[in-house]
Amino acid sequence: MRAKSRPEFDKTYVIAEMACSHEGDTKLARKIIDGAGQAGAQAIQFQIWTHTEVVVPHHNDFPVMQKLQFSHDDWLGLRDHVRENYPDMHIIACVYEPGSTKFANEFGADAFKLHSADLSNPVMLQCVAETGKRIDLSVGGSTIAEIQTAIETINNAGNRDIWLMYGLQLFPTTPDVVHLKYMMKLRELFELPIGYQDHTDGGEPGAFHLPAAAMGLGVEILEKHITHDRSFKGIDHQAALNPDEFGDFTTMVREIDRAMGVPIPRPFSEAEEKYRIYSKKSIVAAHDIPAGAKVSQDDIRFMRSPDMGLPPDRCNLVLGRETKAAIPAYALVGEDDLV
Repeated sequence: MRAKSRPEFDKTYVIAEMACSHEGDTKLARKIIDGAGQAGAQAIQFQIWTHTEVVVPHHNDFPVMQKLQFSHDDWLGLRDHVRENYPDMHIIACVYEPGSTKFANEFGADAFKLHSADLSNPVMLQCVAETGKRIDLSVGGSTIAEIQTAIETINNAGNRDIWLMYGLQLFPTTPDVVHLKYMMKLRELFELPIGYQDHTDGGEPGAFHLPAAAMGLGVEILEKHITHDRSFKGIDHQAALNPDEFGDFTTMVREIDRAMGVPIPRPFSEAEEKYRIYSKKSIVAAHDIPAGAKVSQDDIRFMRSPDMGLPPDRCNLVLGRETKAAIPAYALVGEDDLV
């Protein structure tokens, strides 16, 4: 089953994933938002939940989630901080239960993310689909059947605006378990935009290299964790970049975007024309050629010249013809010089 053709992206869509690195402190959350906004990320991702609706009371994460949970007023304040200071930056709400979905939709989230934990959850799939907003569907650690069923459920609810988000968080994730080629196979199978969620150790070169490799394969969206200070070693710090590093990350992404160009022939740029003149070889006189001489192969050479003339594969236009006037050694030999 295939959904709809992929839209065209004029540049890679960068999502700054705040996750829980705010430590339950709105001041730190604002610092993270500022880092994402100043770096030029297209979106900041909020994880919004009511902990009593997500984990059972005897789960080890229950007290941690309770401590990290923001109130609705806190989230509204953070939303306003984004809207007032970074009006072009989208807010993506990663939600885990219907109540938070309803709240995030009412406060104006631009899109929703569903964790792979809810890929087989028809209640959440239906709930998020009914918002009519774009859904970033996390597919890490999921089967093809689970992904297909989730897409069909969302489509059947009238929503066809889906991005597939590929990656898994192993605190941190090592390169050998990433499988970028499989990610691109998913894009081929479902004909949907594909995003790479990078969870490489934020202090390792792979935190930059793997997203760059994903772009080279054709990924359209990158999601990268951002924190206030990785050395703090708080929640979700392992795969996160510091604000200044995130700025370097987006600079890298935009450089690669510019280098990607377009996948079709187009007129040479001024730089390419300059390169052609500098590097391409032309037909030149091998020695002084007198007027009235019939040009033979011994009379010409293929060399670089300050100006471009006939290319070597056009020598049939020169050989066997007579010169109108003398041609000095190493001068270009063109049709205008010949009878």
